[in-house]
Amino acid sequence: MAGRPRTIDRDHVLDAAEAVVAEVGAGGLTIDAVARAAGITKGGVQYCFGSKDDLIAAMLRRWGAEFDATLQRLAGDDPGPDRRLAAYLQATRDGSQAESSREAVMLAALVQARGNLSETRAWYRRQMDALGDPQTPEGRRRRLALLASEGAFLLRGFGFLEIGEDEWRALFDDIARLAEGGEEPPPDGSAR
Repeated sequence: MAGRPRTIDRDHVLDAAEAVVAEVGAGGLTIDAVARAAGITKGGVQYCFGSKDDLIAAMLRRWGAEFDATLQRLAGDDPGPDRRLAAYLQATRDGSQAESSREAVMLAALVQARGNLSETRAWYRRQMDALGDPQTPEGRRRRLALLASEGAFLLRGFGFLEIGEDEWRALFDDIARLAEGGEEPPPDGSAR
């Protein structure tokens, strides 16, 4: 009697791929490295994902789905633009330094796999479109807040800006205040 073929857990392979990226960076993301980290054969990784580009696309889809689920949980059903932006800022603010680094490196890997760019562009376009009319002052403030949060996320994630947790939270408080149309905080930070 022949044994059943062993099933490969795609999420386990994606976890292994993220671990490789976190440990050695996007340049070290190879099918061989993922196979070693997952404890399976190179053929097993290729069976699950086909190519390195397909693996990266799956990593990005999973990250996007996880972030979208966090937004849903924070914003609730059918949120308006202000509530959606508040949830986006909270999700970005509350992510750990390790998550920021992992996600930034995954985005760097995306640059290497240009075929995946259209999917990421579409994800970001959905985020921007959900913020309301860009011709209104509110819509412009929301967009600027989203872009400011993404800029901070990428700077921190790539290690270009060393920022402690207190400063990180204060930065997101400032972004939220500006998005709401509030006044800028005093230069000495006493409004915090």
